[in-house]
Amino acid sequence: QVQLVESGGGLVQAGGSLRLSCAASGRAFSSSVMGWFRQAPGKEREFVASINWSGRGTQVARSVAGRFSISRDNAKNTVYLQMNSLKSEDTAVYYCGVTLLSRGPEPDPSKYDSWGQGTQVTVSS
Repeated sequence: QVQLVESGGGLVQAGGSLRLSCAASGRAFSSSVMGWFRQAPGKEREFVASINWSGRGTQVARSVAGRFSISRDNAKNTVYLQMNSLKSEDTAVYYCGVTLLSRGPEPDPSKYDSWGQGTQVTVSS
C-alpha cells in the first residue's frame, strides 16, 4: 500500500506561485497513476491534475489549464503540482491520491485508493 504526505501549501498573494509536493512510500509508487484534487469549504472534492506512471501522460482540469502543471520523480517517489498565476478561487485544501487500477491519468476521485492528509493553499486577493 502507498502512503502519501503532502507539503508546500501556504498563504500566497493572487498572481503568485506555489509548488506542492507529495512524497510516497511503498514499492507501487513508480507504477501508479497519481492525482491532485482540491476541496474548498462546503464543496465536493474537485479534480485538478493527474499523471501516469512514466510522467509522459498528464491531464489537467480546465479551470487550471495553462496555470498548473503536474510532474513526478520516480527516483524520489514524489509527485509535484506547480501552481502559477494563482487566483482566490484556487483557495482549498489540496490532496494527493494514488490509484492502483487506472492505467492513465484519472480524474474520477472514486477510483483512488489512498489519499494524503492534505495541505492548505490560501490565495489572498
